[in-house]
Amino acid sequence: MKILAFSDLHRDVKAAQGIVAASIEADILIGAGDFAKFGQGAVDTIRILRMGNTPTVLVSGNHDSLMELHNLCFDWENGFLLHGQSVTLGGITFFGLGGEIPQRNDAQWNLAVSEEQASEALAACPSNAVLITHTPPLGYADKQNDGTHHGSRAIVAAIEEKQPVFNFCGHIHPSWGASGNIGKTSVHNLGPSINWFELR
Repeated sequence: MKILAFSDLHRDVKAAQGIVAASIEADILIGAGDFAKFGQGAVDTIRILRMGNTPTVLVSGNHDSLMELHNLCFDWENGFLLHGQSVTLGGITFFGLGGEIPQRNDAQWNLAVSEEQASEALAACPSNAVLITHTPPLGYADKQNDGTHHGSRAIVAAIEEKQPVFNFCGHIHPSWGASGNIGKTSVHNLGPSINWFELR
């Protein structure tokens, strides 16, 4: 299975167009959140992503409105918005959880999930799945410019227990392109670029 994965478009129409064009070669397209900016404008990029024919799995970012994304995706035949749910495509299970974990930004638009809520949601993640989160696991691909780590403890614990094949994430912009490993799980902070992965 050939996967194209990205995150943090933040209303960047040109980046979305490039991703859709490249997705012709992909079996699965994955978007790890932040289609909008400051809670507005997810339609700018979602409408473009919907133009592709590749099955697409999305999670919400902290800049997104979960209700807006539901409204934009509810009739998308090949689009799957996951927030504490899973979908099986091509024999592979994908589990998603969006938002900022834990809340560090108190802006009204910020979509956040507590560590406790994340732990409860992640308990439903099957073993050996592909885990898609907006927030990285704490200590992995989550370093800010000042050297602090802004990931999630709940995601680390879930990865240690469930050992997904991949954890695709975003959110921490200075760590775009960073990766790491937790056991057999390969963690990737994606960013708004074209990132290819193979799953066998």
